[in-house]
Amino acid sequence: MIVRLHKLARTTPAIRAEIAASDESIQTLAQRYGVSPMTVFKCKHRTSFEDRPHTPHRLPTTLTAAQEIIAVQLRKTLLLSLDDLLAVMREFVNPDVSRSGLDRCLRRHGVSNLRALQPQARKATHAPFAAYEPGYVHIDVK
Repeated sequence: MIVRLHKLARTTPAIRAEIAASDESIQTLAQRYGVSPMTVFKCKHRTSFEDRPHTPHRLPTTLTAAQEIIAVQLRKTLLLSLDDLLAVMREFVNPDVSRSGLDRCLRRHGVSNLRALQPQARKATHAPFAAYEPGYVHIDVK
């Protein structure tokens, strides 16, 4: 796994594991690694030493459940692009909806890909070769 740290990161997963395995005092470890005692305390009581995501589990949204259903049905029936759907939603449903919030809503409901929602056009089938009786010569002149 590639560890990507921001510029000001003081601890890595390896340092957190060392802190958790150490029997030294919290103050000593905090001074050694240049972190606060609270950080050392957290590292000692963690079950996993990998970085955790910082995004909330449930992002706040301005759309209610009923408004989300309206957005999804509009997308399915009218096959509107994201910007067109945003204009309709702001005009008639919720003036505070953001483009990114509407996009997350469509992704959550599995209708974000407009091309996948469009009906597939049938390819023209070729006419079968005419079976002529023996001795007949077919010549195409172009």
